[in-house]
Amino acid sequence: MSPGGTSAGTDRLPAQERVRIVEVGPRDGLQNEPTVIDSAVKLELVRRLVGAGLRQIEVTAFVSPRWVPQMADHQTVMAQVMSAAWPGGFSALTPNLQGYQAARAAGAQEVAVFAAASEDFSRRNINCSIEESLQRFRPVLQAAHEDGVAVRAYVSCVLGCPYAGAVAPAAVADLAERLRDMGCYEISLGDTIGVGTPDKTRRLLEQVLRQLPADCLAGHFHDTYGQALVNVYAALDCGLRTFDAAVAGLGGCPYAAGASGNLATEDLVYMLQGMGLQTGVDLDRLVDAGAYICGQLGRRSPSRVARALGARPAKAEIANQQKQGGTG
Repeated sequence: MSPGGTSAGTDRLPAQERVRIVEVGPRDGLQNEPTVIDSAVKLELVRRLVGAGLRQIEVTAFVSPRWVPQMADHQTVMAQVMSAAWPGGFSALTPNLQGYQAARAAGAQEVAVFAAASEDFSRRNINCSIEESLQRFRPVLQAAHEDGVAVRAYVSCVLGCPYAGAVAPAAVADLAERLRDMGCYEISLGDTIGVGTPDKTRRLLEQVLRQLPADCLAGHFHDTYGQALVNVYAALDCGLRTFDAAVAGLGGCPYAAGASGNLATEDLVYMLQGMGLQTGVDLDRLVDAGAYICGQLGRRSPSRVARALGARPAKAEIANQQKQGGTG
């Protein structure tokens, strides 16, 4: 259902309507790698993503290197990204005031905080209750308000928890509303373990949209059961126009056994463009960015679109074949 209570109808979306993509691969993706990635590789990945047309990228996390060693170079990465004067907006995850202050010192103009819709997940993931996590955010939001810094919020486990099972849509809606009231301009609803289906996604969003408008919500779907794209489609039908994704499907959740990576940005862009929706992203250059980071990681991209496009003959090769009398 749309925010007004009637079906938005994805088959009737205006052909030129724009969908905003928040690229989370450099942070949400690389922080879950078993090995530490060199700062220069991270910066090159961000440069390539910008070159592909992505205009909102979460580049790092200001968290303790003791717990997330993959993000230990957050100061270097954030500072160099901000000094590069690339087009677009670049954000960082800042779970507490200390992280926020470090991010600001590195030039961050947008930050993100995160909470869980499941008490069990919150306690096992960040070692505190949901209420305690919100109290940790208050100083961050107050400082950000004073500094004129935008704050985005993530809510995890909106469609299921690895420890507690089903999560009530009303609990998600109430938490999202509280984060909005605290000053977060956008709330990203995360299917952390990828158990969502289109019907579950619709039921969740119908509840959340009774309390918040669609333009302050984003969808963040993991592809554990191959449902991420159909969940995006259901969310589009409900009126959402912002989605998180990670190039080459990087990432996952270290606290959720069996949870595979994020929705691949390549797959999301291919579907949206096939629907006539505008993303501002050059798919070929995006695939190249995914191939770059997968080469650095020494593995093949899980993106189906990347694999399909990578199997095609290069444009120059096609042109040469045509000159010689056909492609066979």
